[in-house]
Amino acid sequence: MRRSSPSSEPAPPSSNRNDWATLKTLVPYLWTYKWRVALALSFLIAAKFANVGVPLVLKRLIDSLTINPASPQALLVLPIGVLVAYGLLRLSTTLFTELREYTFAKVTQRAVRTIALQVFRHLHSLSLRFHLNRQTGGMTRDIERGTRGISSLVSYTLFSILPTLVEIVLVLGYLILNYDMWFSIITGVALLSYIAFTVIVTEWRTHFRRTMNDLDSKANTKAIDSLINYETVKYFGNEDYEAKRYDEGLKHYETAAVKSQTSLSVLNTGQSSIIAVAVTLILWRATAGVIDGSMTLGDLVLVNAFMIQLYIPLNFLGVIYREIKQSLADMERLFALLDQHKEIADKPDTKALLVQGAEVRFSHVEFSYEAKRQILFDVDFTIAAGTTTAVVGHSGSGKSTLSRLLFRFYDVNSGAILIDGQDVRDVTQASLRQTIGIVPQDTVLFNDTIEYNIAYGKPGASKDDIIAAAKSAYIHDFIESLPDGYATMVGERGLKLSGGEKQRVAIARTLLKHPAILIFDEATSALDSKAEQAIQAQLKEIAKDRTTLVIAHRLSTIVDAAQILVLDHGRIVERGTHAQLLIANGAYAQMWERQQARPEEGSAASGSNAVSDNFPVRDLTSDLLPNA
Repeated sequence: MRRSSPSSEPAPPSSNRNDWATLKTLVPYLWTYKWRVALALSFLIAAKFANVGVPLVLKRLIDSLTINPASPQALLVLPIGVLVAYGLLRLSTTLFTELREYTFAKVTQRAVRTIALQVFRHLHSLSLRFHLNRQTGGMTRDIERGTRGISSLVSYTLFSILPTLVEIVLVLGYLILNYDMWFSIITGVALLSYIAFTVIVTEWRTHFRRTMNDLDSKANTKAIDSLINYETVKYFGNEDYEAKRYDEGLKHYETAAVKSQTSLSVLNTGQSSIIAVAVTLILWRATAGVIDGSMTLGDLVLVNAFMIQLYIPLNFLGVIYREIKQSLADMERLFALLDQHKEIADKPDTKALLVQGAEVRFSHVEFSYEAKRQILFDVDFTIAAGTTTAVVGHSGSGKSTLSRLLFRFYDVNSGAILIDGQDVRDVTQASLRQTIGIVPQDTVLFNDTIEYNIAYGKPGASKDDIIAAAKSAYIHDFIESLPDGYATMVGERGLKLSGGEKQRVAIARTLLKHPAILIFDEATSALDSKAEQAIQAQLKEIAKDRTTLVIAHRLSTIVDAAQILVLDHGRIVERGTHAQLLIANGAYAQMWERQQARPEEGSAASGSNAVSDNFPVRDLTSDLLPNA
């Protein structure tokens, strides 16, 4: 059976999105709460009507207090009704604004939560190839800025720009209906000039923000990468080198930030100039109207109050527009992660894997991580249900690739992998991976307690089950000897534990999962000889009723395997039992003889030299040390 599957590299995050595409992606998340949105908009409009009404009441109040020159002896009456109306309008503006904020808060936060969760799930659904190529620091910063950008965009758009536009329409309408045309002309020209200037200059500034984002992500990536590899930095005394690399990124960021701030000063100066000219012209027209008697003092105060009310949000509008553009730039990178293609995806209507014994079959499998470098060539073998098959070979021969393909981290280029006759590409990934338990050579633990890390194999497992799994992995007594027992924190990536302790936690975690298929990828490589002997018998007992694939460097750990495969440069060059392969006196026999002659290699934590290319092992001590 042969089927082809592409193995191309994932595309880098797209930067071809425009602002409208980003908004189009966001709208459906908000529209889910359309009734809340409509109610919030109603409160918004009510707040703006109340706000525009304040200067009107103020005009009436001033006019009622103005002495009529024709009857200077007339008594002034306290306009209690007007004062009450003024107070109620002021209160209504605040009340409706807060009701709008309260109503819309759930919409914004739920949209942010939904998108963040979707991105998180999507990242977990992407292939191993994507995650091997990713830069964690930059990606997490993109997610952080993107989710913050969503909240900012929604807040600025619906709570700042839209209310300002509503107020502008109301003010212009009132000026047109009640005053000289020049008032509305001056106001309209000033608004158009302000908006046009803001848009043009902000568009010019946007690339500075994008540059800052890129440089910020790169600097953050270098910092996190350096801190994650703290021990390596210390081993080579490269603290100054790492500081210089980080400072180089900060220096470029500083240059971009200065350019951004300079352009911001240009924008602010231009905006203030437009507003100052407009307000001066409006007051000139109003003052002239009062002098010639066509306007009252109340009208002058009204027009001035209108302009002040517009001036404040208009001045802020420039800031808001810049923030919106920046938020869109931040969201662009977040949504680009959602655009990442799933290299490994379930087919429509895919069914769950049905396990009936768990026979594993590699049928003429060929695979390459990159098109120019093939890893496996026509690999064909069967692991009978309930038996153990071991794979040995030098580093780079493709042993660990077999486990990655079985787990479907990648799809084969041709051929097929079947479990009980079912192609792994034709069943759901969730059911496939639930069936398989793997103990990798490089064990990484979560920065949490030992109990949490063991329980991760089966979330929700009881304490008794966790302890039973720990006992099976021969780590229970060690855990009990710790001051905090199972509540002991293991540190980031489990660095507070030794390599052997981490690996036994990983074994316990896998045992708790109770998988039908087991994969041991050098599961005991980090254990000393005594610990390995203690756990090896237990592993054999665990594997007795399970289909097991063992990837090994130490040949002493696989002598009881039902089948041993010898891989060399991606091809199976020998197969058989331990006894059969020794009798054949081929590559396996040479490996066995070499390890028996040099037992210290068999007990080394690193297996890279335990099974090497078929060259004689030579003692180079005499070559390196003349007096040896």
